[in-house]
Amino acid sequence: MLKKLIRNEKGLTLIELLAVIVILGIIAAIAIPSIGGLIDNSKKDAHVANAQQMINAAKIAVTADKDLIPANGKAKTIPLKYLEDNGYLETVKDPDGGTYIKDNNGGVSADLNVSGTPVKDGTLSEPNGDSYVVIINDNTKLYYRVKLVNGNRGVQTGGTEAGKAVKEENLKRSEVR
Repeated sequence: MLKKLIRNEKGLTLIELLAVIVILGIIAAIAIPSIGGLIDNSKKDAHVANAQQMINAAKIAVTADKDLIPANGKAKTIPLKYLEDNGYLETVKDPDGGTYIKDNNGGVSADLNVSGTPVKDGTLSEPNGDSYVVIINDNTKLYYRVKLVNGNRGVQTGGTEAGKAVKEENLKRSEVR
């Protein structure tokens, strides 16, 4: 009777167990890089959300202080530091774990010339390296661009206009460089 019980025991053989382990290893090898991509995409989305918050804060600042509105056909830059120091925006947290680059003096620029037609699509001399919002007055409407960068990457243009502020309507994950 004891021999009969031993023969009826069901379990996994060593080969079956090894096959399961190999299959789990293959699944893990496929899943781990995918998870890494998801994490990076979520960080890029956080950069874009922070940039949109900067634009919204600049809109509130312009509503509160009409001196921030540039003259017709001109532009102004409002640094991240100005928005934070004046209470329009809480300290922006960098999803990459660093800190965003802020203008040292935190001052709003004087009116800047914009070249090109229409003015909203024109080019202007922008500060280097800092995080800021550009406000462009196209005579009938204000347009906003944003640059939000840390030491490694952030929301900014690429290509021939690399390192410039991104138009509000173009804010998306692909603008994080």
